[in-house]
Amino acid sequence: MSFLRHVGKHGDRKVAVIFREVPGESHMCLVTYTETLNMHIHDPLIKCIESDIGQNSQNLADALHRTYTKDGKPILQTLHLEGQLKKVQTAQIVMTPQPNTQIRLDELNKILDEMQQGEEAVKRLAEMDKSMGMQTKSEVIRKMRGPQNPPVQPSGDALGDQQLAKQRLDQAIKMESEAQGLMTEAKRLKAEARSLDPNVSPTGEASIVVETPAPKVKKSRAKVVA
Repeated sequence: MSFLRHVGKHGDRKVAVIFREVPGESHMCLVTYTETLNMHIHDPLIKCIESDIGQNSQNLADALHRTYTKDGKPILQTLHLEGQLKKVQTAQIVMTPQPNTQIRLDELNKILDEMQQGEEAVKRLAEMDKSMGMQTKSEVIRKMRGPQNPPVQPSGDALGDQQLAKQRLDQAIKMESEAQGLMTEAKRLKAEARSLDPNVSPTGEASIVVETPAPKVKKSRAKVVA
């Protein structure tokens, strides 16, 4: 195998790194010295390291928890019961993933932690974009920093407040243009309505013309002169 995780050296002794960092003690790790293990543990442990499960595990302990010795005992539990797990400073462990490649475990842990934080940040940004749509740079930073932090000041960049202002102005101009078009169309429809019925009212209801009958003129009787 050209590249192999979880293997290294403590001085001149070969080790398998069970935990890259001890919980609560990030400067310490947990290892086992492979050359001192009996064959019932050694062979299944090495096979586990070389397997896909072992290579894809962040800590070898995750894979060993499901791996057994030749006599059917859980390897991780057996290493613990037999006192084969040793706590060592990460700075003293040199990882040897390839024959000509060496890196101190404390330096490797720092690199892996930074990579993991970067992946989590990218994933969180992707989830926010998916759930809330495209956001401005200021909004993304504000959400990632949390409500306890002061608001992000206007950046003035392409995705900042200037762009938002331009979008609002363009939207207002568009609405004004649409409103003018509606007013012109309304005037045309009113004129057409009046041409069809001159008596139509501005509210759209036809006016009712009531003809008032002319008043009757009373005829006076002429006096007859004898």
